[in-house]
Amino acid sequence: MNDDLQLKNKDELIHLIEVTQAKLATREAKLVSQQDQLPHQEKKLITKENQQTLLEEQLLEKESQLNAQLSEKENQATLLQDKVTSLQHTVSLLEEYIRHLNDCRYGKSSEKYVASDLQGRLFNEAELPINQAEIEATEEEITIPAHGRKKSGRKGLPKNLPRERIEYDLTDEEKICDCGCQLVCIGEEITEQLDIVPAQIKVLQHVCKKYACQAGCKDNIKTAKKPKQPIPKSVAAPGLLAQVLTSKFQYHLPLYRQEQMLKAIGAEISRNTLSLWVIRCSQLLQPLVNLLQDEILSYDVSYADESTLQVLKEDNKTAESKSYMWVFGGGPPGRFSYLYQYHPSRQHQIAIDFFTDYQGYLHCDGYGAYDAVSKLNKQVIQSGCWYHARRKFTDAAKVSKKVGMADWFIKQIQRLAKVEKVITIEKKSPEQAKATREKHVPAIMNKIKEKLFELQDKAPPQSLLAKAIYYMQSQWPKLQTYLKDGRLEISNNRMERAMKPFAVGRKNWLFANSVDGVHAAANIFSLIETCKAHEVDPYDWLRDSLTKIPACETLEDFEALMPWKFKQKPQLSMIVWAEED
Repeated sequence: MNDDLQLKNKDELIHLIEVTQAKLATREAKLVSQQDQLPHQEKKLITKENQQTLLEEQLLEKESQLNAQLSEKENQATLLQDKVTSLQHTVSLLEEYIRHLNDCRYGKSSEKYVASDLQGRLFNEAELPINQAEIEATEEEITIPAHGRKKSGRKGLPKNLPRERIEYDLTDEEKICDCGCQLVCIGEEITEQLDIVPAQIKVLQHVCKKYACQAGCKDNIKTAKKPKQPIPKSVAAPGLLAQVLTSKFQYHLPLYRQEQMLKAIGAEISRNTLSLWVIRCSQLLQPLVNLLQDEILSYDVSYADESTLQVLKEDNKTAESKSYMWVFGGGPPGRFSYLYQYHPSRQHQIAIDFFTDYQGYLHCDGYGAYDAVSKLNKQVIQSGCWYHARRKFTDAAKVSKKVGMADWFIKQIQRLAKVEKVITIEKKSPEQAKATREKHVPAIMNKIKEKLFELQDKAPPQSLLAKAIYYMQSQWPKLQTYLKDGRLEISNNRMERAMKPFAVGRKNWLFANSVDGVHAAANIFSLIETCKAHEVDPYDWLRDSLTKIPACETLEDFEALMPWKFKQKPQLSMIVWAEED
């Protein structure tokens, strides 16, 4: 029984093994079949992957192309925007330039700053943002002491003028009172009027008496000597020469008008003759002009400036070309002198030659010629002009409709000017002036310097404001010089005031005809302006000097004629020929 079961189990086991083997064979066949199909599927998968990779590459390439196009468009847009910005900046500069020209042509020439006068600023400019309060705020108040002001109203007539009494009295009948008594004079009511006697001419006869021996000696005849005349063998007396010179160079009356006016009072003198007299007088007074230059170079505080001039007849230059009148100033206290010099150009060498051996301070503006002087002569120390720097900010402020940074700088320079006004009103000595400046000025200067560095890269390039900032930065060491010595001034206005009479005269006679004529003008301007600086009447001084200078022989003789040694006579010196130009 057990053997049958074992056999049966064995058969089942064999059958199970066979079934299992069959299944394994089937699965193996399927596996072989699947393996045979696998390369095709892999190929299909690889193909799909390739297609996807190719598609991705195409997409990347397309994206790259689109990015390149976009970048190109952005670059073009940036270039266009830069061009638009540049054009807008150019338009802004041109508009500012036009506004500046309009202001120069039609606006006020005064540099006086009035903060509330914003209605008068007709044009706008690109401005840096600024708080109005920052402009008006001041960290330090500078008080100007009270000082006497001239009373308004009519001024009294000069007491040195001769008086002519014109008396008005009552008639004999009017001197009887209603009661029958005789009226008694108890006083006078005097009113004064100013009258004028037209210019008069007279002929001076120089009579030289001759003497001879009564005994009949033929060789012993003596004649009194006539003093040397300013212009030998000329009909012009010193008084007439002084009148011609002051009329032309002090009152700016051209010679052709003087010719007409002399003719009207009975003297026919041609314009050519008048011109020759001017040149001869200039040559005669040349030694005094040389002494003016010596005085300027002998003192360690000096001044310099220059202005344009047109000379018609000049070698190697057209009539339309520019020439220059230079003016130098300086001298010890009580001997301050002005010296005008004509030069055909504005070359640096002119200033270099003048200050070759000079030692001291030189008030000047930012013209490069004075930098060349200091570079070659280390003894020359430049003192910059604050008002010249202010002028550039004033130009920027004038074309602005709103208060901006230009106004802030002007306000600070006004504070510096207040310090100088205190010094002037209180008549402080150089030592006191230096102490006053040291107390008030450094804090103001520090504020200005900080603002300059803050704005140097913010102001629109080439704008008037940027130019003003650059100029002040370039001049900063020179602008600080006046703190070193109480004798120095905050500006070079002294020279600009000296140049003004020349500029006024230039408007009347427009140009100089010849080089000799303009050299003569320079000499006469030098002497007249020096006279005015010492409150000496130019006519009186010229008349006296032209009378005495022909007899001068020594240096002492010439020095005795300098304007500061002239004693003014207490009387009216001349009648001014006034004419409205």
